[in-house]
Parts: sequence; structure tokens; C-alpha cells
Amino acid sequence: MITKEAVINALSNVQEPDLGKDLVTLNMVRDVEIDGKKVSFTVVLTTPACPLKEMIERACVNAIQLLVDKEAEVSVHMTANVNSNRKDNKSILPGVKNIIVVASGKGGVGKSTVAVNLALGLAHEGASVGLLDADIYGPSVPIMLGIRDERPKMMEVEGKGMIVPMERYGIKAMSIGLLIDEKQAVMWRGPMATSALKQFITDVYWGELDYLVIDLPPGTGDVHLTLVQTIPITGAVVVSTPQPVAAADARKAIMMFKQQNINVPILGVIENMAYFTPAELPGSKYYLFGKGGARKMAEQFELPFLAEIPLVQSVREGGDSGIPAVVNDEPVSKAAFVELAQKVAQSVAIRNANLEPTKVLQVG
Repeated sequence: MITKEAVINALSNVQEPDLGKDLVTLNMVRDVEIDGKKVSFTVVLTTPACPLKEMIERACVNAIQLLVDKEAEVSVHMTANVNSNRKDNKSILPGVKNIIVVASGKGGVGKSTVAVNLALGLAHEGASVGLLDADIYGPSVPIMLGIRDERPKMMEVEGKGMIVPMERYGIKAMSIGLLIDEKQAVMWRGPMATSALKQFITDVYWGELDYLVIDLPPGTGDVHLTLVQTIPITGAVVVSTPQPVAAADARKAIMMFKQQNINVPILGVIENMAYFTPAELPGSKYYLFGKGGARKMAEQFELPFLAEIPLVQSVREGGDSGIPAVVNDEPVSKAAFVELAQKVAQSVAIRNANLEPTKVLQVG
């Protein structure tokens, strides 16, 4: 007779590789049911974008058949409940579990392209995702998502008027570019820009989200400081290109987040435009801008190196036409961005399990 106790004991030998503990200790095993030789149960992962999902499922089946009954018919239902370690009072963004900022030291490295496709990649894997375009002076998210001519609506929430973010390709999105004429330049002094950003955070009804991805402007300035003073950021990803000059600027972004009074965990480094792959030669890689500058920088700071994103013509075309890489049919770049989303989700889960919650920067 197969017993529930035997199944639980067997599954206590299956480790969650990222968190370093077994599934039973982590309370990830639910709804164990036994019918003769048939064993079924649910494994609740820390994110639907878990890159180790299939490996964990195989390990569960092997554990039951090796330690309980080799003839057992094992059915594993894999689901997810995205973890969060927010300990603030959640008066701001109350329904958002994790806030991920995408930063770069300089412009022109494809940071917005990475932010858009990261958000879409997380949604592709089953997470609920929002995307906030915090680049007040150069908003590009409306173009990249194909919503440049649309305007958000208003709704009342608990007696307060709130902006409803636009929805496209399964994610929620908000940008200053949705509120102004795109032909007009945003000529605002710092306080006006930071005030607009605060409004996007406090006056937009984001609802329940597993991840809010924030596309920061390049550099280190008012917007960055406003964010760390307003919301508890789960972690940052830093985007660079392979050239030494781009990597040198990305170091500044890393050092900003590492400052003692800011102390935002860095989830990892992304090397964008790492190599060129022609559509007719999908297996070829041409390193047009040098090789490995961002990877070396990640090693120097002992940070995870998350991905090499190829320079593919369809990525640029998709950004211009409002059909990003993750939602078009070009396999090379789509696979790269989906894998990036899995790695970022993995880094968030590890960060939440092992580090203290990020505190909002107190001024004065």
C-alpha cells in the first residue's frame, strides 16, 4: 500500500536547487492524493517562469518510483505562487509583489527593448506583469507596444480617481508618452519630472501583479533617487553592450545601487547586442562590438550574468512596428528573451529567500 506519509517522506529528498532546501520543508507540496498505484500531488513553485520546472518535476517522479513503489503512476501538477518579501506597509503599489528596475549607465544600449521584452517574457511564462516607462524625457514604450495613439482611461477606486494602465500582449503598461502629444518635447525641470513619476506610481491602478518592471532613464539622476525614496525595489538588472566604454558606464549604475544608503540588490547583468546573427544563418555569431565586456564586468562585481541578447534585425523592426520580439515568430531573439525572463524570475526568488526586504530610502 502506498501511503501519504511515504510520498511526503520521498518528496522530502527532492531539493529546490535555488533555495537549497527540500520541497516539503519549503511547503511546496500540496494536495497529495493516492488511489491504489496512482499518486498525484501539486508542486507550488516560487514563479511560473521557473527555468528548473521540468527538472523538479522529473525529480519528484523519480523519488516516488525509487523510494516508494517502482510501479507507481505519478502525476505532478506544477503551479506557482510568486513569492515576495515586501515588509513595508504597502500603502504604495499594494498589490505588487516584486518591483524590478531595468537600468543602464548610458543611452543607446537597448535598455527599453530589454525592459519591454523582459516584461513580455515573464507574462509569456504565466506571471501577471506591469511595465512602467520611467523615462520621462524619452518615452519609447508606447511605440514598442503599438499603443502610441491610445489614451488611458480613469476609474474611481475607494473614492479616488485612478489612471487605468493600457493593456497589450497580456501586460499592463503606463508611460508619459500616453498622456502627451509625441511631437512635443518634454521640457520639464527635475522636480516636475519626479512629480510625474510619483503620480504614475501612486495614481495608476496597477491591481495585483507578480512583477512590475520599471524602465529607467539612462544614467543616474533625479528619477532614480525618486524611485528609491518612494518604493521598495526588489532588485535591479543592468543592461550594457560589449564595448568597454558601455561597460564602464554600466559600472556607474551598479555602484549607484550598491551605495550603502540605497542598497538595492542587483539581480544580474545583461549584455545586449552581444553578437549579430543573420536571419539566413541562424547558427552563426558575429561579434561586431567586441566580446564579453558586460560578462567581465559581472565577474568583477561577482554578479550573475543573466543573458547575451543577439543583435537581430527583427528585434529592431519589432520595436519600431509595435510587435516586440517575444510576441513575434522570430525564434532566436524570442528564445533569448524568454530565457532571460526565466533567469530574472529565478534571481528574484533567490533574492527574496536569502536577503532582507529593500527599504525605502529615508531622506533627512
